[in-house]
Amino acid sequence: MGLFGFLCFLQFLLGRHHMAVFEAAAFVLCVCQHAEFSVCLAGYHHPHHPQFAARDPFGGPSQAQRPPFTTEVTVPVSMQEVAGYIEKQVAYLSGGRGEDSSVIITLPECSAFSDIPEEALAKVLSYLTLIPRTRQPGVKFIIILDRRLDTWASIKTALARIAASFPGNLHLVLVLRPTSFFQRTVTDLGFRFSQEDFMLKMPVVMLSSVTDLLRYIDENQLTSEFGGTLDYCHSDWIVLRTAIESFAVMVKDIAQMLQAFGTELAETQLSEECSAVEFLLLSHTEKYRRLKDAIRSVMREGRQLLSNLETSRKEGDADTCWDTTQDWDTMQRLLAQLTDMEMAFDGFFDKHHLKLQQYLQLLRYEHSFQEMECSLEKLRAQERNISITGETLSRTEQCVRELDGLEKRAQDEMSQAQVLILHGHQLAAGHHYAMALIVQRCNELRHQCDTLTSALNTKRNSLTQAQTLLRLLEEAQRWCDDGAYLLANQQVDKFQSKEGAQAALRDIEKFQEAAPPLLCAGVDVLFLEYESVLTPCLQAHIEKTFQKHSSVQALIQSRQNCLRKLADKHVRPIQLVVPRPENPPRAKSPLFSPKHGKRTSRKSPNSRKIEVIHDYQTASSLPYSIDGEDGTDLLKRHVMKELIETERIYVEELLAVLLGYRAEMDNPSLAPLLPTSLRNKRDVLFGNLPDIYNFHSSVFLQDLESCLESPEAVGACFLERKEHFHLYECYCQNKPRSDSLWRQFSDCPFFQECQKKLEHKLALDSYLLKPVQRLTKYQLLLKELLKYSSGCERASELQGALEAMLDLLKSVNDSMHQIAITGYEGDLSNLGRVLMQGSFSVWISHKKGPTRVKELARFKPMQRHLFLHEHALLFCKRREEHGENADKTPSYSFKHCLKMSAVGITENVKGDVKKFEIWYSGREEVYVIQAPTLEVKIAWLNEIRKILTNQQKQLKEELCHSTAVSEQMQMSPPLSVSKQQRASVSSEGTESGHSSPDPFSCSNQRQRNRRSWPGAPYSVDICEGLEDWSGANSLSNPSDTEEEDAARLVAGRYRAFVDWRKNGTDNFIVKCGDVIQLQHEENDGQWLVKNLSRRKEGRIPAANLQGILGENIKNHSNRLGDPGNRKARKLSSP
Repeated sequence: MGLFGFLCFLQFLLGRHHMAVFEAAAFVLCVCQHAEFSVCLAGYHHPHHPQFAARDPFGGPSQAQRPPFTTEVTVPVSMQEVAGYIEKQVAYLSGGRGEDSSVIITLPECSAFSDIPEEALAKVLSYLTLIPRTRQPGVKFIIILDRRLDTWASIKTALARIAASFPGNLHLVLVLRPTSFFQRTVTDLGFRFSQEDFMLKMPVVMLSSVTDLLRYIDENQLTSEFGGTLDYCHSDWIVLRTAIESFAVMVKDIAQMLQAFGTELAETQLSEECSAVEFLLLSHTEKYRRLKDAIRSVMREGRQLLSNLETSRKEGDADTCWDTTQDWDTMQRLLAQLTDMEMAFDGFFDKHHLKLQQYLQLLRYEHSFQEMECSLEKLRAQERNISITGETLSRTEQCVRELDGLEKRAQDEMSQAQVLILHGHQLAAGHHYAMALIVQRCNELRHQCDTLTSALNTKRNSLTQAQTLLRLLEEAQRWCDDGAYLLANQQVDKFQSKEGAQAALRDIEKFQEAAPPLLCAGVDVLFLEYESVLTPCLQAHIEKTFQKHSSVQALIQSRQNCLRKLADKHVRPIQLVVPRPENPPRAKSPLFSPKHGKRTSRKSPNSRKIEVIHDYQTASSLPYSIDGEDGTDLLKRHVMKELIETERIYVEELLAVLLGYRAEMDNPSLAPLLPTSLRNKRDVLFGNLPDIYNFHSSVFLQDLESCLESPEAVGACFLERKEHFHLYECYCQNKPRSDSLWRQFSDCPFFQECQKKLEHKLALDSYLLKPVQRLTKYQLLLKELLKYSSGCERASELQGALEAMLDLLKSVNDSMHQIAITGYEGDLSNLGRVLMQGSFSVWISHKKGPTRVKELARFKPMQRHLFLHEHALLFCKRREEHGENADKTPSYSFKHCLKMSAVGITENVKGDVKKFEIWYSGREEVYVIQAPTLEVKIAWLNEIRKILTNQQKQLKEELCHSTAVSEQMQMSPPLSVSKQQRASVSSEGTESGHSSPDPFSCSNQRQRNRRSWPGAPYSVDICEGLEDWSGANSLSNPSDTEEEDAARLVAGRYRAFVDWRKNGTDNFIVKCGDVIQLQHEENDGQWLVKNLSRRKEGRIPAANLQGILGENIKNHSNRLGDPGNRKARKLSSP
């Protein structure tokens, strides 16, 4: 019986309960015997998705085809409803039988019979007749009405109620009339006159005594109270009936639970998530176990009850235990029904569970198939992205390496695909319901693997062929270059002898014998042989190679003709003359030293010779000199080749670091060697090195390779990619953090293992320094290339590229200094870009009251490191930690900030040409700056003038856009004195700096006096500073004689002169008059301060402390040398 039959079986059991549940077993067993059992879930739903069309593990009728539930009927009478009246013995079934096996129902003497409601009496009679009628349909009943102690009125009422309420086939009513004379007489008379009324409804026999009762019923079927021998205990009968009915109810509950569980299974929707299906399996299994436990519990109770009935049946007579036998049969049927239900349920659930497990297997296989299909498709896309051939040999070799890596990954993936295919065959061999779909997936995977393998083989063949062709072309070009160098390096002074000419001829002939075989074949032959991999770029490359071969061959033939003539004739010696002054000696480039494999000329730069040509010599027989136009091209070409080759090596080294170190940090096998604190600091250690590698490998290297034949065009490449080089600025700014992290973990076994795998002789820190070294190398190569391209049309682009790289070096250097600033509470990025930075000697004077008072500190210069931003000028103090473990990177403690909108300058100060003034807020504060050199001063003045000029232009534009302001300016002077002082430039001395010319009228004068910053002389310093930033700064640091500002902060107690509040979590407050104690200065330039008046602690920047303490700290600091004064300036201890 499948789910359909199983549900029908349970429905029938529940719907027929009004027949008495304990008698329904026989019919249910009949249904079970004739119902065909097939385990398939009717109406089991899953997501309506085409992909799952073949996945449905269940069949059966749909929801619309399910059998309708039976109509609801009245709940049948049970012992529970009539137990109260049965216990009072209103009526009972003694088990006795009368004529024709009629069932005897006894209504004994009951004083409360008349008080029983009609409905209750009807239920009692229905219950008592329902038991035999269920066992034996059409059975007759005999009622014994015992009224020996009652009256005729009671008898009459009882007979009337019986006639109205008795539901069965009443065969006979035997009435034991009252025994008293009066009531017996009244009964006889009443019955005589009313006999016809009762006889019409039911046969009634009026008996005078118990002895008359034996004429109708055998004494064995009567209980002892009627003179019979039938053993009957009313309480035992009640217990038995209650137990049987309770068991029947439990069987009904089991059927209901099975029906509910089957309905739940039928209405469950299958999910596409494996976790949901696994949870469904566990949930169904748990419910199945609970139902099994319930069935076994009911089975145990039923067997116990059946055992008791069997014992009673064996002890009684065969004639008197008829009802006991019927109860035993009922229990036997109920137990058999329960057993059949259990067996059917077990079979159904086992097959359902199997189908659900197969569905889960299919779902997992489908997910694995989709992941594998996606992986193979990605590999296929990566294979398509690899070019069949590269434009250059290096690019082709890179493609081959990429293909090698791709093939390795493809082999791993295809191995997993083979495992998946094998797993699919195992599922199909296990009679999986979706065997066709699984076999189809296996075939698809096998086809995709074959397709990928074929594509990889085809791509490898193409790349191998292209690589071979490019190597042959490179070999041919190298042979052409060697031929040109052979001609250029042959000594002309040896040609004047016949032996020298013959030796030169032999060298040329020997060289030609070593010509590559490629040059012997024609262009058409190469095109035909490598037709499958030819691209327009390769065709042009081949044609260019053969053109170059033709040119070199022509030079060789010309030289051979000349040498043959010299060998055949006696030649006059070559006359030496003084070189012409218009051809200045050119220094030989170090790039062509013997270490590059080229022979150097024995001639010194200052002893060049001019050859005297004989009459028989033509112009074509001139020696091939490297000092000519062709030699310059070769020099440029070799500088370009060095640039490209070093770029390739640089890219390869970056790739090795990224793959051999950075990527290995994610390798699980090396995880035990990697410290926990280092795992999340990969970006700190390597910075933006991946971005730098991507730029150079995919963009800049290709740009450089395209300029191999035209080196002058490399300047445009640098200018075009100028913005990309700002990646180095971020890298260099992160370099101090990276170095600090490396020093902390340099002895880590992880790095040693990676270095061992890469077979590097140097540690990781040497390779992390490569980007900084490469950045400084570019400007050197550009200078070398510019030296040989002085008369070239594109020399301006080379000059621009050189200036751009020098500016970049300067910007990187400045930014690396900027990140070392500590103690500045704001955001430095809001101040704009760093334009200049450097160390200076500074004097400060303040204007107080109506007169200007020069402080004592004016005559003691302070050493300050100045940072000129677009919107502000920062004064900082350089600090260097000393010690074995101290960080060598200098730091700068922030001291003061001047907004450029309120700054003015005085270019010349009396007494020193290297000094200039910066004054602030209308000369409220005047800073005398002494530069280390005059060039540095001029450079700073130029930059400051640019800022002030731009500010004036912006101000003028704002005034022009405001009509009201412009009218007011026509009525008043152009600018107030204070504004002119804030934004003007003066060329007078310090003492005469109160007045300044009009800022607009003097702009032209400034423009004429401006001098460009001499960037080239500092390029070497900048480069050295970048390559060794962890060492010393590029500028000297004079001794700071006063050690701090004129007011040096010393630990001790002081009284605050002004209020100060620090906004933040600690909300530290200092009020005027508070006594504060300076504890100590921390590394970030802040002091730990304790407010003794308010009993709070906080941190205050040193610059803010000077304003809080005012003259107190200044007077105190002037007396630092005197212990007595120091002690006097501090407040006494409380």
